[in-house]
Amino acid sequence: MKFAKNLAVCALVGFAVNAQAAETFKVCADPLNPPYSSKKLDGFENKIAELFAKQLGQTLEYTWFPQRIGFIRNTLTAPLDDNAVDSKVFKCDVVMGMPADSDMVLTSKPYYHSSYVLLIAKGRGWDDIKRAEQLAEVPLQRQENLKIAMFDRSPGTAWLQKMDLLGQGIPYQSMSGDENNNVAMQMEADLKAKKIDMAILWGPIAGYIISQSPKDSYTFIPMQSAPSMKFEFSMAMAVRNGDKARKAQLDKLIDKNADAIKGILESQHIPLLPIPKASKHGDDD
Repeated sequence: MKFAKNLAVCALVGFAVNAQAAETFKVCADPLNPPYSSKKLDGFENKIAELFAKQLGQTLEYTWFPQRIGFIRNTLTAPLDDNAVDSKVFKCDVVMGMPADSDMVLTSKPYYHSSYVLLIAKGRGWDDIKRAEQLAEVPLQRQENLKIAMFDRSPGTAWLQKMDLLGQGIPYQSMSGDENNNVAMQMEADLKAKKIDMAILWGPIAGYIISQSPKDSYTFIPMQSAPSMKFEFSMAMAVRNGDKARKAQLDKLIDKNADAIKGILESQHIPLLPIPKASKHGDDD
């Protein structure tokens, strides 16, 4: 009798957890990662998540964890109960930003396509630069004054090396793990303090820096992809491998809200390019 009672209690608890999951849009996100997400809910991923949750009639809920190595393991694929042996309920269900060709997760169709750009602070002696390649063509004496930020393990770093400008590069870590200071915030502060004059960085981060300064403070020049060096990438949303139902739901929401999503991205000054139709988004998973 006692065993049967315990089974009934477990069943009721399981039902309550599953019912709550069905009523909740559970997002995995970084608590301080402008322009993508923050606990202030002012990032573009926050705004898109809010839009989706509202249309689904669900409560938006976040699991916060810094965007660094182990992010997926500690959020999307982490069981809600750490002691559960075979949990079907996870801390969160959706990552709002993931490279569309990622093999770590099952990705939705891409919802934006952007590029790395060369962002130049105006009035620092580099206003004549109209093409990134011009930096390698200026006299060596002028090159010595160049202070250009670059991310570790990024196309920008590879490009500087190819152009023989790596010595003028100022390195920044793409995943610092600092809970109090995001790298985009640090780079924006360093540009204002004239510690650097320009940067090669991912389009959304360039958009964030532009948004924090008076109009026309910066010139941005899209980096041109080549067969040997890619600067353009498609971004999608992510769910756990095998979660095809939730992926299909996200695909429909992306299609339905294409104009609204574009408006949110453009409001953040993110340079947008047409999404290539050949982009992989998990159809064969």
